[in-house]
Amino acid sequence: MFLIRDWSYPYEHPYGLKGGKQFLEKRLQVKLHQHEELQNVRKHIHSCFSNLGCFLLPHPGLKVATNPNFDGRLNDIDEEFKKELRNLIPLLLAPKNLVEKEISGSKVTCRDLVQYFKAYIKIYQGEELPHPKSMLQATAEANNLAAVAGAKDTYNKEMEQVCGGDKPYIAPADLEQKHQDLKGFAIKHFRSVKKMGGEEFCHRYQDQLEEELDEIYANFVKHNDGKNLFYAARTPATLFAVMFAMYIISGLTGFLGMNSIATLCNLVMGITLVSLCTWAYVKYSGEFREIGTLIDQMAEVLWEQRSPKKVCSKVFEVVRRRMIRHALASAQRQRLSSNNNRKKN
Repeated sequence: MFLIRDWSYPYEHPYGLKGGKQFLEKRLQVKLHQHEELQNVRKHIHSCFSNLGCFLLPHPGLKVATNPNFDGRLNDIDEEFKKELRNLIPLLLAPKNLVEKEISGSKVTCRDLVQYFKAYIKIYQGEELPHPKSMLQATAEANNLAAVAGAKDTYNKEMEQVCGGDKPYIAPADLEQKHQDLKGFAIKHFRSVKKMGGEEFCHRYQDQLEEELDEIYANFVKHNDGKNLFYAARTPATLFAVMFAMYIISGLTGFLGMNSIATLCNLVMGITLVSLCTWAYVKYSGEFREIGTLIDQMAEVLWEQRSPKKVCSKVFEVVRRRMIRHALASAQRQRLSSNNNRKKN
């Protein structure tokens, strides 16, 4: 519906819907002598809307236009304007005339409408009216953002059915496979939505969608891991294993006379015990969560190196070198002692 106010030629086209229809048809006629761009605009307008209408309104009156204190009182508005206004309002708000908003052939949801509002608010924040090109770009941006939001919503709903709050723990490999399937489905959904801006413009938003889906998946992975009893016990199990290993190594090295290594192992064992107690307090009280997260991260690093080859290789290498060095030092002392005894004899 094109609304034209202050119409000054009622003798050519009368006020109201009928005169507006005549005027609109005349204005949108495609003629050979018109510039090619003007012809394309007229053709494009017809292709953008399923129904076109126009309503001609008269001037509201000099009291409205010239009085700086006009506050909207009806008695200050011309009768002719109020008469045509009574005809216009039912055309706009009558239930039979209300239609769902469509853009590019797709019905606009409330979520989509919010994206359009955000895009238009940005271009109207300046002191000057935006150019038509800016309006078109804002519409294309909002159109693509709405498609991204719809694809993300589809992905979220499907993933909630797989590993939502009330769903049991699922194997990481199965969750990864489900993520790849639903990610492909969400991207397909994004591509199927009619969008504006061209292929290159839309591809940027597809990349944005893929990044956001990966972030959502990472959160689902953490949520799924939290349901795993063994994953929850990973940190205390790792710390206890470190304490046990340090205890064994400390006793062994102390028995062999390598007191420095034994002392170091006892120190590590004490630090690990303090870390375990701190972690338990954080989980119980909910305080000092940053420290608890740091302990979890350290335990995660140790857990990733949990194979005997990775865990023990470095420790064994250090112990082996110290034992060889200690044995060589003992042999050298014995050799020097025997040489001194020979000299005395």
